[in-house]
Amino acid sequence: MRALRLNQWKSEPVLEEVPVPEPGPGEVLVQVGAAGACHSDLHLMHEFEPGTLPYDPPFTLGHENAGWVHTLGQGVTGLDVGQPVAVVGAWGCGTCDHCLDGLETYCERPDLAPVPGGGGGLGLDGGMADFMLVPSVRHLVPLPDGLEVVDAAPLTDAALTPYHAVRRSLGKLGPGTTAVVIGVGGLGHLGLQVLRALTAARVIAVDGRESARDQASDLGADLVLDPGPDTVERIREATGGRGADVVLDFVGSDETLATAAASVRQVGDITIVGIAGGTLPVSFFGVPYEASVQTTYWGNRRELVEVLDLASRGLLHAATTIYPLEDAVSAYQDLAHGEVTGRAVVVPNDTFTP
Repeated sequence: MRALRLNQWKSEPVLEEVPVPEPGPGEVLVQVGAAGACHSDLHLMHEFEPGTLPYDPPFTLGHENAGWVHTLGQGVTGLDVGQPVAVVGAWGCGTCDHCLDGLETYCERPDLAPVPGGGGGLGLDGGMADFMLVPSVRHLVPLPDGLEVVDAAPLTDAALTPYHAVRRSLGKLGPGTTAVVIGVGGLGHLGLQVLRALTAARVIAVDGRESARDQASDLGADLVLDPGPDTVERIREATGGRGADVVLDFVGSDETLATAAASVRQVGDITIVGIAGGTLPVSFFGVPYEASVQTTYWGNRRELVEVLDLASRGLLHAATTIYPLEDAVSAYQDLAHGEVTGRAVVVPNDTFTP
């Protein structure tokens, strides 16, 4: 089969021929229908040194995946061959307290996980291939009726991550409140939709790209701003001088974090989702009183079930640009140059063939 392989750090991926995996006991072989190309993959390719992460290449890229059950390993029940499924990306040990609570992103025994701190496409072979081996049925979520695999794949990260971030702050997002979304790109445009679907908050979107601002308006943002020296003033003006109850930063640069800290309301939340590498000094007078600064990483299986349900009812949809598997390298190049609308999705197979 074909697979897009990252063979070493600080290198470009290569499309290669590799053997089709055979599922062992408890495992499931999925025929990949779609795999999202995530911006974080660019960090894997270009920035990490050996020893930075608890795993190393080579492995097949692709941690946003959906397809069809192809082969069931011995002892697997609850799924049928040909059934459309989404793949839960983070694979923990399954036995620590966090994993038993469904929080495999925060597994506390990574030494017992299939790969420490990773999953399919992150240290183990992912979905940029014709087939993908999934080590446990708990990492698969059947797709609800009406949701196609090509639409589901990017939601497993690009919607799940902002969904988890918004859920952490739901108690602060009732009627009369305001949420600010900084960066309305691949994750941010879905974060905006999550806010509209789950909360009664007014939404302010901030992005330097005109196309992103237009998209934010189309998705129902109450106010759309171009970042500049008056951004904070305009946010505070729109909130009666109080500031935003929740600021979701999908960029994470020094500049955006400074904007978040200056825009948030007392007792509000600043949630850092983007990994642009910025820092935010936190001191007693550095942020408004009782403002919380938190990071967040991905989401859990139960939340993915909820995300897919919202998508099946038309409440969430990822804007996508589709690439065939043979053009997967081009998908990442376009992503790196900012030439992708929404999420880049690689499609290895057009139909299910058991």
